[in-house]
Amino acid sequence: MKQPSPVRHQPSRAAQTDLAWVLAAALLTFLLASRLELQERIARLTSSLEAWQVDEVPTALVALSLGLAWYAWRRRRESQQLLARNRELAQQLIAVQEGERLALARELHDELAQHCTAIRVEAAYIERSREPAQTAAAAQRAAASAELLYEGVRRLLRRLRPAELDELGLVAALQSLCESCETRSRLRCTFRHRGRLDGLGEATDTAVYRVTQEAMSNTVRHAHAQRLAIDLGVDEQGLRLRIEDDGGGFDTKARSRGLGLLGAAERAAALGGSIEVRSEPGGGTCIELRIPLQPQRQREAVLA
Repeated sequence: MKQPSPVRHQPSRAAQTDLAWVLAAALLTFLLASRLELQERIARLTSSLEAWQVDEVPTALVALSLGLAWYAWRRRRESQQLLARNRELAQQLIAVQEGERLALARELHDELAQHCTAIRVEAAYIERSREPAQTAAAAQRAAASAELLYEGVRRLLRRLRPAELDELGLVAALQSLCESCETRSRLRCTFRHRGRLDGLGEATDTAVYRVTQEAMSNTVRHAHAQRLAIDLGVDEQGLRLRIEDDGGGFDTKARSRGLGLLGAAERAAALGGSIEVRSEPGGGTCIELRIPLQPQRQREAVLA
């Protein structure tokens, strides 16, 4: 298969026009300065101010111009790197979304469709059956399939949106998540909270829940930890979520962030916050999420 040739960046027409104006202005300045002997006039005007070194100002201005050009070049490189990172992150998030959609489609087809078919078969059997015992058995099988169908729908809905947040609130949902983690694994999970944590907003609640869920999942799958501590509260800097385990840890400089942590960082950035990951081989991992709150809401939470 023929490999596609790399795409070369071509300057836009506006960029070419701007460059032409800059060159034209420079050429016009040179012609006017030569015609008016501008440098000689400036030298005569500043000769009386030699004690103040005014004649050195043009050299300083040239150095300032070069410095500003270098500064603009550095900022342009940073913006290009940020743009490239955002594009890479967008592609990764699209890939995650497509993978999740594919998994949901398979589960809908393989599991839910199977239960629906089973219920239809049992319903048709009940309709044709004349034996009470067989009718009762078919009804029981249909009820069992309906129960499995209901559980499957709840599982899919939980993947799309954590129902515990709507039903229980943030604190109770995190406590339930911690208890579920202990039930499914040998990890000892402790959850502490302080301050008034209700009414933070749906976006903040979802971000805190998803970051905790991702950190907990990574700990169970990769850290080989015995204990996991979750601390949630409000201080002078806003809401703070700290998740720490005693697992094997990893080198944060050598290992790139996974998609889960990238998504967590984007959630925090969307709320004006930040996420920090501290870890070292053999030293466990600590994830700290900070989200600023409105001043009035923050004071109420700290005093609660």
